[in-house]
Amino acid sequence: MPPSNGPALARPRGAAFSADDFETLKRLIHSKLVDKLDLTRLGDLQGDTLRREIRLVVEHLCDTENPLLNRSERERLIEEVLDETFGFGPLEILMKMDDVADIMINGPKNVFIEKAGRIQKSEVTFRDNAHLLQILDRIVSRVGRRVDESNPMVDARLPDGSRLNAVIPPLALDGPSLTIRKFGSSPLTLEKLLNFGAFTPEMAMFLEGATKARLNTIISGGTGSGKTTLLNTLSSFIQNDHRIITIEDAAELQLQQEHVLRLETRPASIEGKGRVTATDLVKNALRMRPDRIIIGECRGAETLDMLQAMNTGHEGSLTTVHANNPRDAVSRMETMISMGGIELPIKAIRQQFSAAVDIIIQASRLQGGPRKVTHITEVLNMEQDTIIMQDIFLFVQDGIDSDGRAYGHFESTGVRPNCMKRLEAAGVKLPANLFSARVLGQ
Repeated sequence: MPPSNGPALARPRGAAFSADDFETLKRLIHSKLVDKLDLTRLGDLQGDTLRREIRLVVEHLCDTENPLLNRSERERLIEEVLDETFGFGPLEILMKMDDVADIMINGPKNVFIEKAGRIQKSEVTFRDNAHLLQILDRIVSRVGRRVDESNPMVDARLPDGSRLNAVIPPLALDGPSLTIRKFGSSPLTLEKLLNFGAFTPEMAMFLEGATKARLNTIISGGTGSGKTTLLNTLSSFIQNDHRIITIEDAAELQLQQEHVLRLETRPASIEGKGRVTATDLVKNALRMRPDRIIIGECRGAETLDMLQAMNTGHEGSLTTVHANNPRDAVSRMETMISMGGIELPIKAIRQQFSAAVDIIIQASRLQGGPRKVTHITEVLNMEQDTIIMQDIFLFVQDGIDSDGRAYGHFESTGVRPNCMKRLEAAGVKLPANLFSARVLGQ
């Protein structure tokens, strides 16, 4: 009998592998793979060719170290070793599941996912904190970010555009904590959002016209409400001959136009130098002859620069903001401008806002998971110290079904928006009864 190299290799024929034995064998083969790799030769190989070459080595190691593996165990072991070598380890299987919207990792043994609007615990685990940190470091290093004790929080993006936020010890007490908001390789289309019931064809028709007529638009919503998805959808209506500049902390927008310049902020280096903020990028973007500026999310002092850009010849610009309703979005942006250190009277800030912003779209994640556009609101003008707004379309919740999911209906308020003159001047023609008061979709 050949000598045993560990508990995973001392299995009687026909016996099932335990999870610990499988992990032990996987680690053994992975370590032997690293020893066998000829890095000088592999440097000339790329992509699928490199993965095929490594797969042959892993298959040989599997047969050498434990010929008693059955076919499904052998294939699973090979794939997991390859994922450890090239991909994101245990995360790889969750990243390949199309129905998983969010991945939430609270330390190596507690991995949660969101499916169909509900959070549930996953069977996926990591060996220990070091294993989880190794995978995290691989992810963030690919996009020029870093995470360590001196910089224990990081925002990054995965190759498919998914967004990652991580906090590691000493800030995270129970081990590294990761949150991944998944984005597919191709953005959700207008047709898919209509099928999901996020809004109605009448609402989509108005939003398309407003975007083509270069109305400045803010998308407001809470975490996970679909703001970025809506922003991608609206951007698809932008004319192909417009020069678009996007500004983000972690690039995740997926614009389909050809003439797009993507900018991304940069954190400070270990020496505390080289930081580039969204404010810096907005100011620089104004010198780059943009037709439209899109800020992934207004979070601070860049809010004022964005409003000024909207007021100075860059109509049709778009951004998002965290807020619970359109009126809160106004208050949030006022607060962010004030926090930027610029001392402006509140009336002056509101005048800037009312002159710059035309439309506020409110996205909400309702109980049970459905995401809806709950308000499309027009910003009119200032009356004394108050910004006057009017709702054009609304979602009204009717109740909760037996599965715990909220349901309701969309309705038109019967208000004809003041911006119709701009839409008509831009050649946008909408049906005469689009804004008549009624329940939509009936």
